[in-house]
Amino acid sequence: MKTSTNSVTRQSATHFLLFVIVVLYTACTCPRTEAATQQELLRGFKATPNPSVKSFQALLNDSTGTFSFGFLRVNSKQLAIAVVHVPSSEPLWLANPTQLAPWSDRTQLFFNGSLVISGFWSTGTQGDRVVLLDSSNLQVQKLDNSASVVWQSFDFPTNTLVENQNFTSNMSLVSSNELYSMRLGNNFIGLYAAFNEKSKQIYLRHTALEAKADIVEGKGPIYARVDPNGFLGMYQVGNPIGVDLQPFTSYQKNISGFLMVRLEPDGNLKGYYWDGSNWVLVYQAISNTCDLPSPCGSYGLCTSGSGCSCLDNKTDVSSGKCFSPSSGGDFCNDDVEKENDITVLRRNGVDLPFKELMRYEITPSLEQCEGYCKNNCSCWGALYNNGSGFCYIVDYPIQTLLGVGDDSKVGYFKVRQGAGKKKMDVGFGLGIAVLCMAIAVSIGAIAFGSYKIWVRRKGVRRILEEEDGVSPGPYKNLGSASFRSIEMSSNSSRR
Repeated sequence: MKTSTNSVTRQSATHFLLFVIVVLYTACTCPRTEAATQQELLRGFKATPNPSVKSFQALLNDSTGTFSFGFLRVNSKQLAIAVVHVPSSEPLWLANPTQLAPWSDRTQLFFNGSLVISGFWSTGTQGDRVVLLDSSNLQVQKLDNSASVVWQSFDFPTNTLVENQNFTSNMSLVSSNELYSMRLGNNFIGLYAAFNEKSKQIYLRHTALEAKADIVEGKGPIYARVDPNGFLGMYQVGNPIGVDLQPFTSYQKNISGFLMVRLEPDGNLKGYYWDGSNWVLVYQAISNTCDLPSPCGSYGLCTSGSGCSCLDNKTDVSSGKCFSPSSGGDFCNDDVEKENDITVLRRNGVDLPFKELMRYEITPSLEQCEGYCKNNCSCWGALYNNGSGFCYIVDYPIQTLLGVGDDSKVGYFKVRQGAGKKKMDVGFGLGIAVLCMAIAVSIGAIAFGSYKIWVRRKGVRRILEEEDGVSPGPYKNLGSASFRSIEMSSNSSRR
């Protein structure tokens, strides 16, 4: 009877121990699962990058699981705070594209009313929770009666607009390489290029057609929005009727895929929709490659049907660049020694891809057009039309020109020589110095070797003289292998 009781007791103890182990295991593992799938972040939330994650570490999901907010690994060693489209892993929004944090356990994201990465980025808010909507909009909300929004990612786009996201006149899209941007004017959408740090050149201007509604002055600014029905529309605040509509190829085709437009690194604004497995191109603001701001690079020439070449007609464009784009700026600072650091390149049959948006003068001759640029230190080049007398002024480092069949259109371009001559690249200069030192050492070694050979020859002659009886001594015993090798070396060198 006692044995039976002890057996039951041992079994109960074993079951209890197993139960405790299961509870402890669940307690240790469940929070990780909840953290990966939670749909709100509350005050006190903290997270650090997981070193084992290769691309994206999810911290917050929307209710459908289509979008996720978390750490995006960049260049293997850095991170951006991002919202991604989960099925494609495509980033739709970045919090800190120009100030990336290190992917390290010392980097911490926390929410204390403000969503913060110390030293890199903060929402600067006093909220109660963070949520990700099924539109991909990340919001910081105040938990009052209406759950008011105190901050949202839709107000701070990076290079992408998604459907139903309003793009206002105080926002801008910036390409991932930071060369191109999109902004709104009073009645147009403009694309701009940062070829020069002192100014931005507009290269595309789409003015509202105002077919169904007019823009009323003083009634508020315009805004743009990607419509799920397949178009990019422009509206005036307070009027739901669009003042402009740019249709996508998916327009009015009852396509249910998620839509977005993105300012690409080549400067083109493109629209895409997600068909369930791929992003399908449905819109391009610029359809002709040669009309892009710089498809062939600096001092390149783009000819329809022929592709890219170089303005000097000598450099091979396949090398990656025709001329170095230099350091930007202009020719006005003291480091540019006027004509000594500048050469001139002329070319007939060239034109500007967006000349209607550029500054121009009317001059009676090509010489006067060239003279205007030559005497202007902020001018990089000029294009003259012999037929109209229009002289277009290029006040940024020369980019890609259009190749045309009209030789009456002539280009005058300045090329800065400092990077190749007076101001050697530090690495190149160091390489030259090392090469010169190596040559000097080689010359020294050759001279030292020659001297040694001369000394040996002199020693051989002395030994021969000793063999003729001039100086008796042990040197006669050098009729050995070592002496024969010296003799052979001496003989061979005479030959």
